[in-house]
Amino acid sequence: MRNLPAFPAADESPLETCLRLRKIAPVVEVEFPGGVAGYLALTYDAVREILGGDNISFVRDPKHWPALHDGTIPEDWPLRAVVQGEHLSTKDGREHRRLRGLISTAFTPARVRALEPRIQHIIDDLLDDVIAAGDGVDLVPAFTEAVPMAVICELFGVPETDRGQLRQWTATLLAHNTSPEEAFAAQSGLMAYLHELVERKEREPGEDLTSHLVRARDKDDKLTADELVAVLWIMLVAGHETTVHMLGYAILALSQHPGQLELARAGDLWADVVEETVRYRHSVMMTSWRFTLTEVNIAGVTIPQGSAVGVVYQACGVDPAEFGDTAHEFDITRTRQAGHLGFGHGPRFCIGAGLARLEGRLALASLYRRLPELAVLVDPNDITYSPSFFTIGPLSIPVAVGAAKAR
Repeated sequence: MRNLPAFPAADESPLETCLRLRKIAPVVEVEFPGGVAGYLALTYDAVREILGGDNISFVRDPKHWPALHDGTIPEDWPLRAVVQGEHLSTKDGREHRRLRGLISTAFTPARVRALEPRIQHIIDDLLDDVIAAGDGVDLVPAFTEAVPMAVICELFGVPETDRGQLRQWTATLLAHNTSPEEAFAAQSGLMAYLHELVERKEREPGEDLTSHLVRARDKDDKLTADELVAVLWIMLVAGHETTVHMLGYAILALSQHPGQLELARAGDLWADVVEETVRYRHSVMMTSWRFTLTEVNIAGVTIPQGSAVGVVYQACGVDPAEFGDTAHEFDITRTRQAGHLGFGHGPRFCIGAGLARLEGRLALASLYRRLPELAVLVDPNDITYSPSFFTIGPLSIPVAVGAAKAR
């Protein structure tokens, strides 16, 4: 292979690698794990242009990536389990629009708003457990993982006993150091479970979203079992993973910026905390790849037809060209905050954005209201992050809870 820069590099974080590469060009060709070549879009303008080109210049169906099929990429490349998975993010054009339309009949803003009392109850129960555990409790398993997992699984009717396994499958699939055997076993296990979940909801429907999707109609168009599984894969995996890390990043940012925490408390600015966190440290380091239908020019860089391109949300969120000289600072009063691309742009705008915003606002407001003395017990520079360049976030946040307030 040509001498391409490695992503991620062995001696720095993925974000550090991206910021270094961004000095070269807005879009840079790199070598991914396994010796696989592809491109990274690293600036705000480049990312926005690519997102706007979905279903026009860029597609997600891996049949448009020749290297995946001509022997260039090994058959046992672990990330095939993500790239080739039958899920919503690999659908394009009319098929993608159709599936999104069917989802929207059940996943409406009104339905999300109606979830608020239940989400608040879940958060309150989990905070009771955090308080009972006392100083030294790790907020990642106890809170930042537990809240999104409980919400998304309850929304889709996944029993509590199955949630730990779902979390493990997700972590295995998205890690870039997973072995081929582990990756394909995780994908096979997850797909088999989702098929079983659909069959169960067909036999015994309830009021959960999976049951609603089973019944969903667009005129005379009904989701097939395979299509519903494709929808559930992305909704369950992305629907909890990104919120897990968003909450973790917010807690770390507020611990490092006590003035911002006081502003949030004084003005009830938790929605602003969520928006700034999504800009400042997006849970998605890089999206799974898009593929070029023709040769394209993005931000002055030519990308050949049939190339794989990853959109780097973390890098574009801190692009000084868009957010000014303070792009790398956490500031919930930022006037240009609303322009971030954290929930996407164009035809693939995040369908779960409303739920993520609601969860984040309620979880953070409740956490800091009930634990006004909350303190992170480890230097943020020593935090360990998930071994993935798709979604990335803190794996452990031990805290002192201090004096607690009643729910």
